[in-house]
Amino acid sequence: MSDDASTWKVLPHDPIEKLAENLWRVVGTLPHFSLRRVMTVARMGDGRLVIHSAIALDPEAMREIEAWGEPAFLLIPHTRHRMDAPRYKQRYPGLRVLAPKAVFHAAAKVVPVEGTYEDFPADEAIRLEMLRGVDQAEGAMIVRSADGVTVVLNEVVFDLTPPQSLAARVVMHVARLGPGPRVTPVVKVELVRDRGALREELLRYAALPELVRLIVSHDKLSTGSAAAAALRQAASTL
Repeated sequence: MSDDASTWKVLPHDPIEKLAENLWRVVGTLPHFSLRRVMTVARMGDGRLVIHSAIALDPEAMREIEAWGEPAFLLIPHTRHRMDAPRYKQRYPGLRVLAPKAVFHAAAKVVPVEGTYEDFPADEAIRLEMLRGVDQAEGAMIVRSADGVTVVLNEVVFDLTPPQSLAARVVMHVARLGPGPRVTPVVKVELVRDRGALREELLRYAALPELVRLIVSHDKLSTGSAAAAALRQAASTL
């Protein structure tokens, strides 16, 4: 498990956020782009780890993850979220890589993919679901912790942190990337095939009685009642 910079390229990232006894989150950056990305790490009932949208972290953070559990599954939730997947597979050869059916072939161009979300084993803490309305292009990771349920989504819902610069805020507004949780125009064209079905999915998650968190890959974390509100707001943009 080498930290050799030639194979393990680390971009600036925030410290690990330990959200629950079985749920961690890290916010990182992208090269030449102001968009922030999120990696979610969830711990299965047997102690093994599921990594959603991998980000290569600094050596100290990686050692902390490795001390927490054995990385067992790597989820590539979208083609654009495969950048660090080969590095993880090289670091952890036994890692089982899964992707949604519509992402499988694109993901397999950069890393061996062993299966789809349907191949994830039954677990007391984590389940994977395919979203209706996106033609097998994205799923959700549902994590049950002691304090409740967390819904982890990827591209279908954006909730961007407002940028500091005026120029970036103008770009966000013009591209309709924000402010606030939403299904972006790009995602509507690229992924969404049935707006009504996807709207129902987001509202279904918003109605979960034990919902305590919404994690999206770009990039804000919503907790408590704000999690359901964010899902309802995103659904209203469809």
